[in-house]
Amino acid sequence: MAKKNEKGVALILTLILLAVLSVMAISLLFIGQSETWGSMNYRLMTQARYGAEAGVNSAANWIQNSYTTPTAAQIAGMTVSASPVQYSGADVALSTISSKQNYPDSTVQTSFASNAGGSITAGNTTITYNPTATLLGVQSFTGYPAATTNVVQKWLITSSATINGVRSAEVQVSAIMERQKTPTFAYAAFATATGCGALSFGGGGSTDSYDSASITYSGGTVVTQAYGGNVGTNGNLSASGSTTTINGSLSTPRSGTGSCSTSTVTALSENGNASVTGGITELPQAVTYETPPAPTPTPTNTAMTVANNNPSCSGFPAGCSALPSAKPTAIYITAGTSSTTATQLGAVSIKGDLHLVPPTGTAAGSVVYINAYSLSTNGNPNIYIDPIPGTSPAQYAQIVLNVASAGTIDLTGSTLSNPSLVPGNFQILYGGTNQVTINGGTQTASLVYAPNAPFKLNGGGNLYGAVVAGQITDLGGGAIHYDRELERQFFQLGSYMLSSFNWQKY
Repeated sequence: MAKKNEKGVALILTLILLAVLSVMAISLLFIGQSETWGSMNYRLMTQARYGAEAGVNSAANWIQNSYTTPTAAQIAGMTVSASPVQYSGADVALSTISSKQNYPDSTVQTSFASNAGGSITAGNTTITYNPTATLLGVQSFTGYPAATTNVVQKWLITSSATINGVRSAEVQVSAIMERQKTPTFAYAAFATATGCGALSFGGGGSTDSYDSASITYSGGTVVTQAYGGNVGTNGNLSASGSTTTINGSLSTPRSGTGSCSTSTVTALSENGNASVTGGITELPQAVTYETPPAPTPTPTNTAMTVANNNPSCSGFPAGCSALPSAKPTAIYITAGTSSTTATQLGAVSIKGDLHLVPPTGTAAGSVVYINAYSLSTNGNPNIYIDPIPGTSPAQYAQIVLNVASAGTIDLTGSTLSNPSLVPGNFQILYGGTNQVTINGGTQTASLVYAPNAPFKLNGGGNLYGAVVAGQITDLGGGAIHYDRELERQFFQLGSYMLSSFNWQKY
């Protein structure tokens, strides 16, 4: 072939190569632009999601700190048997969007709309969020220790967040927020202190449980079960002694076992083969207990003595009887029918037998009240929790003994007898910080609620019921028998919880 026929081939190949390179360059430009748009979409979507989460948290924060729980009349106007709860034929809801507002209090609506919504600046982008809180459930109950009406609610919080501009984005996030009622006496013993030895069991001290609704006996002794004696603390449990046994679990926000120190507070310190049969449950946060309301009116520090020989009611208020009248052997104190008409006692020194009695005609299970400045024992007196006079078989009221915070409770050496073995029939409330001491016995059944004070179970006897105190010490081999009925009897407000997060883009 003649060479002249190959002239111009290089030019054609160059043009083809240039075309291919141009196509590749344009493709790379489109790929780069797509990646840029994809990154921008992801950034906008992420920013919008964080904005929506900010809306959820803003609504949750408002409910926790600014929301006024509905009154009994407002709750009565709602259909609480439905979920979501209904009002005027629509879901009960608070929202920053006026068309979604439906709540029986316009002031609450306005406050939510003004404070729960908002915007966030991210660089040169503004993210606007608008939350709505829909009421899924509501329940009221009588709280403990203050007999006030508490309300627990369950909310579905949804929040949409938008970014407006050349490229826009919208994301919705939802979460469930609820505050439940929790048993006040969920543990055989709970110590609110945060340090080492907040709970101290030794010398054969133990916990287990029984059920006061179906008590069984063996040889005159209550049959208890080797489970359910759970204990808890915001600090550390120190358990020592070969026969010291917690027949249940230990709950604490602390973790780890071994030596405890100020700088390293472990959950459990065990010595001498002491054991916690149910293991350790790590709490997400410290448990708080409300300080009980102070006795009203405040008892005066007036000396009152229950003599051990021919006692009299001299110096005691009305409602005191020295019986039998011919030759008294004990003093009987009748409780008041309400917290405002409680029987008022001063600084009571108990040397002889003392009976605490519900008023005649009191309905079984009713709450009756005695206020005292302080209680102390001298010698070996008996303290009896009596049934309602004239009832057969014996029926009991719930006697609440509220002691002034400046006073003390020292029942060392005494025998506390509550034959019903229902701990709710004798409740000790104490808001102070002084030592509380109770002597265990075969019929010592009581609830001790002293969240700021150290508590000691003296001797090797039994305490049927539960204790909430600042620190709890049982080093003499005493046993705390938890009443499982308490899980269904006395309640307090629990902590708020956020759960079930969901999100979707539009």
